[in-house]
Amino acid sequence: MNIFDKLIDKLKETPRTIVLPDGPDQRVMDAAEKLTKQNILKVILVGTQAEFDEASKAHGYDLSGCEILDPKNYAEMDAMVATMVELRKGKLSEDEAREMLSHGNYFGTMLVKMGKADCLLGGATYSTADTVRPALQLVKTKPGAHLVSSCFIMVRGDERLAMGDCAINIDYQDTVDKEGNVTYTAAEKLAEVAVETARTAQIFDIDPKVAILSFSTKGSGKGGTVKLSHDATIKAQEMAPELAIDGELQFDAAVSPVVAETKCKESKVAGQANTFIFPSIEAGNIGYKIAQRLGGFDAYGPILQGLNAPINDLSRGCNAEEIYTMSIITAALA
Repeated sequence: MNIFDKLIDKLKETPRTIVLPDGPDQRVMDAAEKLTKQNILKVILVGTQAEFDEASKAHGYDLSGCEILDPKNYAEMDAMVATMVELRKGKLSEDEAREMLSHGNYFGTMLVKMGKADCLLGGATYSTADTVRPALQLVKTKPGAHLVSSCFIMVRGDERLAMGDCAINIDYQDTVDKEGNVTYTAAEKLAEVAVETARTAQIFDIDPKVAILSFSTKGSGKGGTVKLSHDATIKAQEMAPELAIDGELQFDAAVSPVVAETKCKESKVAGQANTFIFPSIEAGNIGYKIAQRLGGFDAYGPILQGLNAPINDLSRGCNAEEIYTMSIITAALA
């Protein structure tokens, strides 16, 4: 099956509502029309009715299947303001909350927080920071999660891989409290990324075999991020003993049975890995783009992990098809 066939069938059986907060953008309207006409999702668009009427008329879109909500004329705005002030206790006034909620990114995120929608996909016109910041402030991380991370699902024909974190965490440092005590280690953070990425992979019918990568295989190298990847492997195995996780592994040992036989033949992951965890955003971003541009993989993401509700970010250079496919992915996570 096409990667989206099963997701679409699931969504048609259990309808979800997605917020697209970027206003009357032509790409957004194109995707919204397609999603509603195919009865895949219920779509909430953020903006004024007049704006969408004018834009859809100019470009020939039928948005009759969408719900259009205007933050400046939203019937439940007072309740939304009160909820936001409570969530941000002591950090903003009612007037400040009302002003922030006049913007689609905050308004859309609060629709998710208040249960008016199941998920949100933004970023066609907003920056990554302007999509992720409201999510962290309002939806927040899910119980047990200490950070937000991301992964890409890579598809080439029938082959599917998962790669994380390629978009959010620049590097991994210990979290230290005011007294100088380490409350969450860098290795625990990378381990959390590994476990979350494996669980995301499962949603896309990938049986995750997780390789925590480095430039070293089982102690063959020293320095750099070798210890981080080694320690993260131990932590990830403790966090999710039911998952197949190994490291630290070089990429060739992770994917080549011949190399794996030479370097780590006892590993249950080496030589057959399909879920790759990078020790920094530099490695991850470079890695997935090499797979995309030279390996011929289609890259779907970044898919955000660790939040209380599915909220995902688009590139401002995205096209309508990417908004359509990422909407399906985002809703499938709900």
